[in-house]
Amino acid sequence: MWYVFLPAGALLVLFLWWDTIRPTGFPPGPPWLPLIGNVFLTQKLKRKYDGQHGVFEYLSRKYNTKLIGMRLGSEIVVAVRGYPLVKEALTRDEFCGRPDNFFSRMRTFGKRLMGVTFTDGEHWEEHRSFTVRTLRELGFGRNTMNELINNELAEIIQTLERTNGSIAPVQLLSFSVLNVIWALATGKRIEQENNTLKDLFEILRKRSTLFDISGGLLNQIPWIRFLAPEWTGYSLLLKLNQRLASFFTQALNDHFTNYDDLKSSDDFIYAFIREMNKRSHDPNTTFTETQLVVTLLDLFIAANITTVIINLIFMMMILRPEIQANVHREIDAFKDSIRWKDRHNFSYVEAVIFEVQRFFYVAAISGPRRAMQDCELGGYKIPQNATVLIDLKSVHMDEEYWIDPGTFRPERFLDQNGQLVNTERLIPFSLGKRKCLGDGLARACIFVYFCGIMQRYEITTPEGEEPPSVQLIPGITYLPKPYKAIFKLRGMKQSNPIS
Repeated sequence: MWYVFLPAGALLVLFLWWDTIRPTGFPPGPPWLPLIGNVFLTQKLKRKYDGQHGVFEYLSRKYNTKLIGMRLGSEIVVAVRGYPLVKEALTRDEFCGRPDNFFSRMRTFGKRLMGVTFTDGEHWEEHRSFTVRTLRELGFGRNTMNELINNELAEIIQTLERTNGSIAPVQLLSFSVLNVIWALATGKRIEQENNTLKDLFEILRKRSTLFDISGGLLNQIPWIRFLAPEWTGYSLLLKLNQRLASFFTQALNDHFTNYDDLKSSDDFIYAFIREMNKRSHDPNTTFTETQLVVTLLDLFIAANITTVIINLIFMMMILRPEIQANVHREIDAFKDSIRWKDRHNFSYVEAVIFEVQRFFYVAAISGPRRAMQDCELGGYKIPQNATVLIDLKSVHMDEEYWIDPGTFRPERFLDQNGQLVNTERLIPFSLGKRKCLGDGLARACIFVYFCGIMQRYEITTPEGEEPPSVQLIPGITYLPKPYKAIFKLRGMKQSNPIS
């Protein structure tokens, strides 16, 4: 009877062999195993080469290519390196999609086409347009936003005045940056004593370090969550979703209870509810309460990345006191409080900010894209629905262009007259239609917080402690290792550094 199983065995062998075949014209890369692809190889290389960007760098050298073709679980994946191809991939409409996979659906409470960041097609275009327009109407990029940022800066200054000894800058900044966007979204700020928010920040930090931008093992082998829910991070994501939903519930309940059609749209939630009511007769409307929650989540996570960048700037002030002295020298020449509109007077400060964003690859890999159709890139064929991972670190650390990318040198962004130059290859907020929605808010927060604090304080390492490490913790967002700082009040010439 054994011969009965021969056809089934032959079909199984044929299927497994077929599952290892690369698509025609696909970019070069490592051969993959049936069913799991290159999962184990990439996991091994991530540990050896300090994260996913290190994997791409290694494979790029090994196969002598700027486009690397591989498979992670069932997903066909293309990694893109080098400025010409990166710019093309970021700006072409064919690569404006987002992957539809297990990890992305976990982020959006198990649903597809939710929020703004991890959706595409007509849904994305509609909600991106609504979000941009509404935030602009609420003051995004104008005086209202500047006022919110300066109010939060004042809160930071008050916290520093009450602090004796050292403080972790990330604790100082997390609530403040979030409160700017939260005030636009809800009309209220969150107090630092909010324990729920502290818990959320810690879960978000763990999420960032546990996964890479492609979702890690949990995304590539989803069934493994049943065997190891803690180790794979599945339990953590469930906990995060639960806490986020709970966190947003109170704000949403207050707005739905107090909503009045005649009330002006004085925050994002009221504006969204108004749009929901306008479309309530449409059974296919995408303006739903779940969509609102996920959009708030998108804004929440974007604020967290801004915190990381400011944290790194303060870290470099400690590690490079001569640069801190130059920053103080430029800032001291300006007697008034420094606002976002004043940035053109601070070329060196801006150069320091640019160099931090170049040197520290906070977003080493841009948010994953999906090929919306069969297309070509760099002479290779990219299949429809392939996941495209864009290596921003390869742009910011390109030795041929930057010459000495491993050296922290703000002067690379200044010409002989001290004017800003050389910024076209600095793309920390991405490019094209998928460019970060909140890049204007992020840049304003970074500049105003940096200048406002440096006007008043000198930043040093606490006595007896090791200086901060420039090695980042890899993950979805690359994070600095925890450190503490002393903010020492300077002899101030200006009488009112904030207003």
